[in-house]
Amino acid sequence: MRDLSEILEEVESRIAAACRRAGRNPDDVEIVAVTKTHGAEVVGEAVAAGLRIVGENKVQEAAWKKPASASGPEWHLIGHLQGNKVRHALELFDCIHSVDSAALADRIDRIAGETGASPRILLEVNVSGEKSKSGMKPEEVESVARHIVENCRRITLEGLMTMAPFSENPEDARPCFRRLRELRDSLQNRLGIGLPRLSMGMSGDYEVAVEEGATWVRLGTVLFGERPKVKSVRATADSDDGFTGGGLDSYSGAGPTVRVLD
Repeated sequence: MRDLSEILEEVESRIAAACRRAGRNPDDVEIVAVTKTHGAEVVGEAVAAGLRIVGENKVQEAAWKKPASASGPEWHLIGHLQGNKVRHALELFDCIHSVDSAALADRIDRIAGETGASPRILLEVNVSGEKSKSGMKPEEVESVARHIVENCRRITLEGLMTMAPFSENPEDARPCFRRLRELRDSLQNRLGIGLPRLSMGMSGDYEVAVEEGATWVRLGTVLFGERPKVKSVRATADSDDGFTGGGLDSYSGAGPTVRVLD
């Protein structure tokens, strides 16, 4: 298996080339290392290789992985956030990419006020319109962004996030990424605020995303290989935060266990 540092050097070279094609500065693009279903040792490898941001899809996975991992990186939540996990998310994550409603933003702001947190967030936009994807409709974004700016004093809105439809051809994602950038640019002008972050692009299409303005690309498979498979065991959540303690889900091979609450 190739060394992560070698893989990262190749990925960063591709990002730099995409930046040159778009007339951008490579320093404006950062990798979010997606460690979903990988163990804490992978986080350590990522940090040792120089990666500074770790991305997780689930609050409950980060709850055991972060304490067991190397210190230093920022932790970003890139998966869907349920309202009953907001308090834990604010304890664990430096930035939340997946805020998809004014109601969720209000809950984040309220709990941040109770805990003293100052959350950084992105609004998740379902640019493609796919029913299987989370995120608000593009036409809803301005009203939600305006609501946050005017009413959510604890929150810093930093930008937008999207997921492009899966395709074997990375070029198929270009219209999705371009529309998110244009939407961000329009919001900045209409609301008079800066929104510096665009979280878009994954292992199969990150170069196109960079060409279209991505500042955070969410990379997992291209860095760490195929994810270990997880055996899910549904549990009953009987508390306000959705956690009941313990964990039953087993990763392939040796490693920690975590309960998955869908």
